[in-house]
Amino acid sequence: MSLEDLSSVARAQQAAPPLRRARVGALDVLRGFALCGILPANVAPIANTGDAMRAVTAGQGVDVLGLLVHQRFFPIFSLLFGIGFSLLLDSAGDRVERPRVLLLRRLLVLPVIGLAHLFLLWRGDILTVYALVGLVVLLPSTWLPRWAVAGLGVALVATSLIIQGGHYSLVPGLFLLGSALTRYGVVARIERATWGPVALCAAFAAAAAPFVVAQMSAHDALVFTVAGLLLAGVYVTGVISLLRTRLRPVLSAVFAPLGRMALTNYLSATVIVKVLAPAFGGAAAGWPPERIVLFSFVVLAAQWAISTVWLRKFRYGPVEWLWRWATWLRRPPLARRP
Repeated sequence: MSLEDLSSVARAQQAAPPLRRARVGALDVLRGFALCGILPANVAPIANTGDAMRAVTAGQGVDVLGLLVHQRFFPIFSLLFGIGFSLLLDSAGDRVERPRVLLLRRLLVLPVIGLAHLFLLWRGDILTVYALVGLVVLLPSTWLPRWAVAGLGVALVATSLIIQGGHYSLVPGLFLLGSALTRYGVVARIERATWGPVALCAAFAAAAAPFVVAQMSAHDALVFTVAGLLLAGVYVTGVISLLRTRLRPVLSAVFAPLGRMALTNYLSATVIVKVLAPAFGGAAAGWPPERIVLFSFVVLAAQWAISTVWLRKFRYGPVEWLWRWATWLRRPPLARRP
């Protein structure tokens, strides 16, 4: 083979579509698990059901959804977004000369999807916020050392709690903390971790307990937010711990299909809720939480079935495939080969 041939091969390899790295199965399970918690929190605002999220009475008027669902899963998604961003940076760095340009394209495409969702379907869309925070915070953080990213993430979360800026103000810090977990190698070791997640789960549970108890008797925004962050930590470390047991095949079968198509399922859930809500009482009826839980189960069961069948034939969810195409500027293979 001549030098010109070798040069042509090198150029072709450089321009070829990106190779697929092995997926981190635990992250797919966590995305699917978080999706199952996000939907019950979003059903009422999507369906415009008014007082649909009133307390579930357990004993003396304990708001069960408020304790276990609201703002417990939103931090998980934000953390996972930061993790995925840094994983893609590592992957792109091995394949293209300017990986940050690729990440910039990825973040610029996301608000197009988010704004379409926002104006056509539901005003509560989060994708545009994620894209803007990614552009302003995540992308510039790639030039910082990992210790600075971790420290800045902690500082931003603490600042959000101090000023009580609401759940959107937590996004920048959670993004950076997720990115730091990747850059410190924690995500790479997540499949091998055994006792670490168990110990962390116990620590998060012990820290969350007083805030959860306080939330039951006081309507304080700071208590609610701190309880949400700590319970999110319990959920994440608890799921990771269970993945090291014999329950892993069950958890993977239930949550991974939803998680692998998380973006598609997030968007399609809005359509499904708006279409099916009238059959469950309509937008004007104040749904009791039991109906919201049942409705969410129906929607998620349908999405799980569709996702499972789809992924047997295709590599990515439809929206994920389009997003990947726009990111790499090359059409990735969609159908699975026999």
